[in-house]
Amino acid sequence: MMMMRRLLVRLKPVTWKRCTHEIHTLRWRDSRYSWPCPGLMVLQQSRIPGGINKFSLPFSRLLVTKKKDKYKIAPVKQKQVKKEVEIKQRMTVAELAEAMDKDTDHVYEALLHTNIDIDILEQDFVLDEKWIKEVIKKSGMKFKWAKLSEEKVKENKDAVRRPLSDPTVLVPRSPVVTIMGHVDHGKTTLLDSLRKTQVTAMEAGGITQHIGAFLVHLPSGEKITFLDTPGHAAFSAMRARGANVTDIVILVVAADDGVMKQTIESIQHAKNFNVPIILAINKCDKPEANHEKVKKELLAYDVICEEYGGDVQSINVSALKGDNLMALAEATIALSEVLELKADCTGPVEGTVIECRNDKGKGPVTTAIIQRGTLTKGCVLVAGKSWAKVRLMFDENNKPMKTAGPSTPVEIVGWKELPSAGDEILEVESEQRAREVLDWRKYVETQEKNKDDFEVIEAKQKEHYETYKKERESFSSMNWRQRKSAMYKANKHLMATRPKERTEIDEHSLPIIVKGDVDGSVEAILNILDGYDADEQCKLKLVHFGVGDISENDIVSAEIFSGTASVLALFHVTVGKEKIPVAGCRVQKGQLHRKMKFKLIRDGHILWRGFLTSLKQLKNDVPVVKTGMECGLSLDKEIDFKLGDEIICYEEKEIQQNISWDPGF
Repeated sequence: MMMMRRLLVRLKPVTWKRCTHEIHTLRWRDSRYSWPCPGLMVLQQSRIPGGINKFSLPFSRLLVTKKKDKYKIAPVKQKQVKKEVEIKQRMTVAELAEAMDKDTDHVYEALLHTNIDIDILEQDFVLDEKWIKEVIKKSGMKFKWAKLSEEKVKENKDAVRRPLSDPTVLVPRSPVVTIMGHVDHGKTTLLDSLRKTQVTAMEAGGITQHIGAFLVHLPSGEKITFLDTPGHAAFSAMRARGANVTDIVILVVAADDGVMKQTIESIQHAKNFNVPIILAINKCDKPEANHEKVKKELLAYDVICEEYGGDVQSINVSALKGDNLMALAEATIALSEVLELKADCTGPVEGTVIECRNDKGKGPVTTAIIQRGTLTKGCVLVAGKSWAKVRLMFDENNKPMKTAGPSTPVEIVGWKELPSAGDEILEVESEQRAREVLDWRKYVETQEKNKDDFEVIEAKQKEHYETYKKERESFSSMNWRQRKSAMYKANKHLMATRPKERTEIDEHSLPIIVKGDVDGSVEAILNILDGYDADEQCKLKLVHFGVGDISENDIVSAEIFSGTASVLALFHVTVGKEKIPVAGCRVQKGQLHRKMKFKLIRDGHILWRGFLTSLKQLKNDVPVVKTGMECGLSLDKEIDFKLGDEIICYEEKEIQQNISWDPGF
């Protein structure tokens, strides 16, 4: 108030006085305003035209100008507020563009005015803090550091196995036995003889293609759960899984064939999981059978039979004729008694998924072995990234079951989605708890994937930079004119388009989809594809894999497309006497080529395939429309477009290609 009294000059009502000296030498101490230059008029007290009181506005706003004896309050410029952008120390080009609410082209254009090499930039290129700040500064914005993530304190919601049970509550259980061995050595025939069924006749190609779990009742009243694992080389991973859930391995070796490749693998699996072995020498009824030779060959792999001073029981059998099968079963029961197999039948259920499939009548179905607790209808289970409320249970003969205890194989119906073979099954208290577990597991998977992706991006970026640096070193002996010419030639193919619109070099590639009847078969095929080593001849692109039949959507997802566009507007144009429907579109990805084939997709269904009759931009016919641009197009068939329809441009190629890859079968 003291400052105000010094500056205001008391006059007669509705009169003014020029206060040049006072205004020039003194300034109003307000952080938002400063006193203006001389020549402006200061208004006295409340005598302001319009009745504005001097205390109703900040003091520095009480400034007036005089023009032809008229007075008005001088306008005050508002301070421009810069947009704030949340940043991290390292961001990709795409992440920075999203944080700025701009497209990636904006970031590229801002970087053009820096000394970063624009040729090495892609959307997944990781920018350092220096470049991030430069882009924001040149865009007329300001930055603020993003708040530290609270992921570190996120509570672990996973379900885990319970602690070991009190020995006093444990009860004896049946052994879980896995049949292993080389292909065609008689494993499935051996099981058929034990359970009096004919599984082999129903299998494609005469070989067992997926793992099966069966409960066999012996005349003595004992029960044995058998797991039949495939013997073909392609199913090595499934045999490993079988050994992981078993108590005893019956190693089947043909007396006329001896130790083979899968025989050795089976021995290794059993030893890795510390599972005892019983040797079943099959096909002993054949004239060329030599069971002593088999025992001697096994000595080299530390499988020592009792006759040679070891602890491995050896039984000569004929699975085809059923000879000596009871002796094999009795040897299994005797070994299980020595092992003193026991389990807890109380408390939450624990088990392992042996196999899973989609059943047309039952939906997602799993075959499982229960290891602890007793499974009943209504139990809520989690396995992998799926959960189930048990609706129905069946045994291996498709008969309904009410309960399933330890060592019992059971088919479970009620899964929301298929888990994977080998997943651990755990019972939880409620459906809400099951969802919490899955949310946590998906969160952990996402974190791990992001970490892996970031490492891959960094490695790729480093490799790209080293290559670029090496290329530039080759220009060091040139003068600036020669260097400029050489760099232009080296990057000519990159300069043809803007970074966002660059397309991949045409290459030989084969998109594939893997679908199988059960999860184990799919896994075996994927393991084979992992050994593919002919990328230089033809690249394999795994588009999708899963259990079930191949759908039209699967085929669509495997096509090699050139560009996609979304329908944003609908209108008609008159050609002669006809009105032709035209779609106003924006290209979302890639490019639309006038001479290529197109298809119209609505709600995931293909409504049309064919060619365009016109492709225009601003009333001009054009051959190509690039990413981010708008266009109008019409089809060779009259179809009513709808907003949100997707237009896909694609090219069909028929390429005969021979490759050197040998899958091993």
